[in-house]
Amino acid sequence: MRGKLITIEGTDCSGKSTQLELLCKRLEREGADFLKIAFPRYDSESSALVRMYLGGAFGENVASVNAYAASSFFAVDRIASYLREWKDYLENGGTVLLDRYTTSNAIYQASKLPESERAAFCDWLFDYEYNLLGLPEPDAVIFLDMPPDCAERLMSRREGGEDIHEKDKDYLKTCYRAAGALADKYSWKRILCAENENIKSIEEIHAEIFDTVSRVLTEGNHNA
Repeated sequence: MRGKLITIEGTDCSGKSTQLELLCKRLEREGADFLKIAFPRYDSESSALVRMYLGGAFGENVASVNAYAASSFFAVDRIASYLREWKDYLENGGTVLLDRYTTSNAIYQASKLPESERAAFCDWLFDYEYNLLGLPEPDAVIFLDMPPDCAERLMSRREGGEDIHEKDKDYLKTCYRAAGALADKYSWKRILCAENENIKSIEEIHAEIFDTVSRVLTEGNHNA
């Protein structure tokens, strides 16, 4: 029996990595068995094209690589990880928690396209990754809804250089709007990370995520 696949999604500086780390620590304390995977797999050879793309090797503008080509870069990294690291574990009933997944392509790459073309792109993307490549569909996508103005405040405190996505603030705002539309269309589980431009505490957000994940893990049947 296949286990549960849960994806944590959100635009830049929504706190995905921090929240996933807190979730994992709590699950460990409670004796849960799970596997955590973060995409892209920057330490893996399979992410070479992703690293080149985000580093500006194909152009400093996000539009330098079209949505379909860039999606393929990320998809290759995912399928390599799936086949080598967590396919058997998931198929044998394990719980896999993901920081980003196919759904990130739906957010970031669809945002390069006119709104009128995004639905067709997402249809292509999900068919490509889930059906043609054979990646498993997530049982739940948890969307950390962090408004762009709040995300910018957090990003300004972060150390390290920005990739080509992070440098383009207008693009990130487009991605946020696209993510909200996707969350509504595909019934992602939305966690509001701010109220009236006031960012919620890490603990508040964690509590909502943990409650959501607990419900998903106790669901009896896999929802394809």
